[in-house]
Amino acid sequence: MKKIDVFTHIWPKPFHNALIDHLGHTTDITRRSEAVPMMTNLDRRFEVMDMFGPDYCQILSLASPPFELYADPAKSLDLATIASDSMAELCQQYPDRFPGFIGTAIMSNPEKMVEDARRNIEDLGAVGMQIFTNVMGKPLDLPEFDPFFEYMASTGKPIWMHPSRGANFTDYLTEEQSEYEIWWTFGWPYETSAAMARLVFSGTFDRHPNLKIITHHAGGMIPFFEGRVGAGWDQMGARTTAKDLQKVLKALKRPHLEYFKEFYADTASFGSQKAIEHAIEFFSEDRVMFASDAPFDPEGGPMYIRDTMAVIDRMDISDAARQKIYQDNAVALLGLKL
Repeated sequence: MKKIDVFTHIWPKPFHNALIDHLGHTTDITRRSEAVPMMTNLDRRFEVMDMFGPDYCQILSLASPPFELYADPAKSLDLATIASDSMAELCQQYPDRFPGFIGTAIMSNPEKMVEDARRNIEDLGAVGMQIFTNVMGKPLDLPEFDPFFEYMASTGKPIWMHPSRGANFTDYLTEEQSEYEIWWTFGWPYETSAAMARLVFSGTFDRHPNLKIITHHAGGMIPFFEGRVGAGWDQMGARTTAKDLQKVLKALKRPHLEYFKEFYADTASFGSQKAIEHAIEFFSEDRVMFASDAPFDPEGGPMYIRDTMAVIDRMDISDAARQKIYQDNAVALLGLKL
């Protein structure tokens, strides 16, 4: 049985070099990733991977932040092209280690976002595309982004949705920034959940019924708050007087909770067994996939892989379910040939 880590981050050398050339020097954009050797040093990545045996392999993706935080739309396309070409080359050179890569969509460049996604999937063989939960503060359900979702639904390939939220998203209206990295610890799960809700209630899944979205970090807050999401939102509009929100629920073709259950989730929960258990209970064992979020852990790579595998191995689930999470779900959804 393969252990396919579907969400691990990398900055391939050509992309890293291009990013430094663009920025001119190390900045807050690059500092965190450059401090982790596994992000930019392929030899160190292989050393870490070897700790987990020959059956462990990785799906490659760029790390945050989104392109639009450090490049204009045209430059974002240039950087995205270098990144995808580099990851595709790594997959060709080391297919046993890297059975696939995820392109990162240039959502800030609506004129080119579909063309670039098509190049990734149809020309380079990407197993899907990564997006972030907002685009410079814009929600994903705006009409300008709908062609991207339409195209992805037509391919049958999944979208990986990564949270994007910084200290400028304040926790209190009287403050200018979020303190104590609350924006990350609690903000990212909230950000993921909010993006999921916007896609559901805007009718995105009714317009594109074949759309497949993998949510990072075990589905954010949704599994834990199933009651509020389900029965709580059955009363949508009861708390609002400015508009008739009951129309939103009536416009959906199915009960809203069914749409939330059709997202996929990964196991990147920093070793939290309960988070993974909740994800499996909510989304089902057919919609949860092994992911570690490597290499952003206190050890610079191995810790989240080791801890996540330990959780999956000791969970009270069937061997068949365990194989689905480690391998089968990824093979089926991503179209992998091992």
